[in-house]
Amino acid sequence: MQNDEHAIRTLVNDWQVAAAEGNLQRLSEMMAEDVVFLTPGQAPLRGREAFMEAFQEGLKHYRIESQGEIKELHVTDDLAYCWTHLTVTVTPHHEGRPMRRSGNTLSILKKRPDTGWVIVRDANMLTAEPVYQPA
Repeated sequence: MQNDEHAIRTLVNDWQVAAAEGNLQRLSEMMAEDVVFLTPGQAPLRGREAFMEAFQEGLKHYRIESQGEIKELHVTDDLAYCWTHLTVTVTPHHEGRPMRRSGNTLSILKKRPDTGWVIVRDANMLTAEPVYQPA
């Protein structure tokens, strides 16, 4: 179990790094083909390809950085859940101020024999927070 917990913690960290770098290939490797992302007020984002298209479109306009702290992680055989407090800062490439959202996420992961741990479901409950801008 310790190795699995370590692998999941590494995946969470690697996700944040890959998102900040815009590394679409690495992000795609960390999720199941049939992944589902849930966010407030939006229809579920179903499938790896749908996520990749949406993320790639976002990268055209914004730089994305995140920080997360795992609050709870539980592993049972080939299934795990991870509750993380997450802060995401989205900064426009051109004009505009950074936008920051923070809150909790709940991820369900599955251990695949060939690829290791991947995200299969993710419920993201981030809300907007003000970003301090010096005058």
